[in-house]
Amino acid sequence: MSPQSLESTPGNPSCQSCGAQDVTVFYEMDSVPANSCILLNDQHEAQCYPRGKIQLGLCQRCGFIGNLAFNVNMAQYTNAYEEQQSFSPRFNAFARDLAQRLIVRHGLRNKTVLEIGCGKGDFLALLCELGPNRGIGIDPTYIPGRQDGAAPSNITFIQDFYSERYAHLAADFVCCRHTLEHIFDTASFVRTVRNAVNTRPGTIVFFEVPDVLRVLQEPAFWDIYYEHCSYFSLGSLARLFRRCGFEVLDLALEYGGQYLLLEARPAENGPSGSHLELEDTPEVLRDAVARFQETCANAIRQWRRRIQVARAEKKSIAIWGSGSKCVAFLATLGIADDIAAVVDINPYRHGKYLPGTGKPIVPPTALKQIRPDLVIAMNPIYLQEIGTDLAAMDLHPELTSV
Repeated sequence: MSPQSLESTPGNPSCQSCGAQDVTVFYEMDSVPANSCILLNDQHEAQCYPRGKIQLGLCQRCGFIGNLAFNVNMAQYTNAYEEQQSFSPRFNAFARDLAQRLIVRHGLRNKTVLEIGCGKGDFLALLCELGPNRGIGIDPTYIPGRQDGAAPSNITFIQDFYSERYAHLAADFVCCRHTLEHIFDTASFVRTVRNAVNTRPGTIVFFEVPDVLRVLQEPAFWDIYYEHCSYFSLGSLARLFRRCGFEVLDLALEYGGQYLLLEARPAENGPSGSHLELEDTPEVLRDAVARFQETCANAIRQWRRRIQVARAEKKSIAIWGSGSKCVAFLATLGIADDIAAVVDINPYRHGKYLPGTGKPIVPPTALKQIRPDLVIAMNPIYLQEIGTDLAAMDLHPELTSV
């Protein structure tokens, strides 16, 4: 991950993707935790965690959406940041399949792979294991020892933010998953990557980010949180990369329609390549934003009402998944006191506290004592494995998802 500075002024905001001064604010929320995945050991510290403001603005020109109120000084990415998803069989199957496809498509065998924002190194390890390949991973949140006790000998990890200082690192494939949405000055960051591969025209870059169209259409207000200061659709993502000197080779929508995947290579003579079939237009984003403004407030009211009804019926409620979606869900609805437990399968989260609400995070086995009547999954893609885990504990609550 790499922090960027806020250069636009509140009165005359500029798009951080295309530079146009045609940005319209459409969603605002005050006092949201400035970090959703930080591990906090003290409940009071968690409740008093710094808060920021969300002020989402749509660029009418290119369709990019960003948080105009983002303050880089509030971003904290240290080894206390816990984003690892590889404790889920469903997620692991997706990651392994994706790694295998990339290896086959781009001939990644005995090559060098650079991952920007590698987290704890899970995906990079897959690329290097299945290739086999050599790896370089850059991320300030990397923790030595999380890869089966020791880093693989063919991977070098650098605990730092990616910047031009690492432009000298030669790679045949550059991978960046779920990092670009954390970066405010998106165009500057993508140009930094473009400049780094300038002398290696055959280098493939692969980026993966959340899909903002899904967030707008559902409307998934729980997927809007402070750490995500930049939001993309397939079209706005492709337009960004072309403006920064890449030829976009492929676009895909995967993982239950939640993730956008982009593959590109350096364009030889400036932006090139025709528009791809899946690309949306800025008009599509404008329409989606207009609908979101109508439907989001109603969705919030409906969830609050559902929780109120459940509590009035003396039902015990648990949330499954303690990551960013959970933090945003609780912060938006203001229902923390109505939740009996927040559980997570990631053992590194157990015994910690959620930023903002201070809710403790407990393992799924804690539900044996709580015996919830309602379990709310923070991601529908995990409903099947959550249901299996609940049944294995002889628990049969109503199971739903956001």
